[in-house]
Amino acid sequence: MTVEGLTVRFGDHVAVDDVSFTVPHGGVLGLVGESGSGKSTVAKAVVGLVAPDRGRITGAARRQLVFQDPYASLNPRMTVGTALTEAAKVGGAERRGRPAEVRRLLGLVSLDAEVAGRYPRELSGGQRQRVAIARALAVHPDVLIADEITSALDVSVQGAVLNLVRELRAALGLSMLFISHNLAVVRYVSDTVAVMRAGRIVEHGPVDAVLGDPSEDYTRELLAAVPRL
Repeated sequence: MTVEGLTVRFGDHVAVDDVSFTVPHGGVLGLVGESGSGKSTVAKAVVGLVAPDRGRITGAARRQLVFQDPYASLNPRMTVGTALTEAAKVGGAERRGRPAEVRRLLGLVSLDAEVAGRYPRELSGGQRQRVAIARALAVHPDVLIADEITSALDVSVQGAVLNLVRELRAALGLSMLFISHNLAVVRYVSDTVAVMRAGRIVEHGPVDAVLGDPSEDYTRELLAAVPRL
């Protein structure tokens, strides 16, 4: 997926200003920056939830977004099985094959099949985020956009979800835009990183180069502000 010259305005405020980057096939690009830097607006523009004022997004027909708060993104009146069945339908699964597809999706995110009968309120935060990831995978996305998917979770659960992301990438060859304010988290899952500040990308390159020897003071400040995993 390639993003070229993406600009998003809300009235007089420029939330995203001429942003360009590429998520290579099978690769993970980490998009990092402090709150309000424009990261989530980029994510919403990529999946069509926000209309850009300028720019192009090409190279990936199916883009799926996993939100920060899994509880808010799941229908509280639907069981996990129903939610995944609806997603599997969109993903092209035939009616008689959908129960097996639900079991497959739960297995991908290391959840037991019996979770299909539960409601979101009956799950832990980490389990809900796994369900949200499974639902996104049901439509066979070309690119998965993960927007702060660990920031609402306990530290111990964050590690398990990050390990899951790495496992899914290895198993499925996932291409991913991984958004976080935490550079240590981005270092753990990403190949390349783009650093956003006030709507613009100020530094971009291989994750070890950018985080090992950043050229921007802002990147160094972000590194100093968060603990390493």
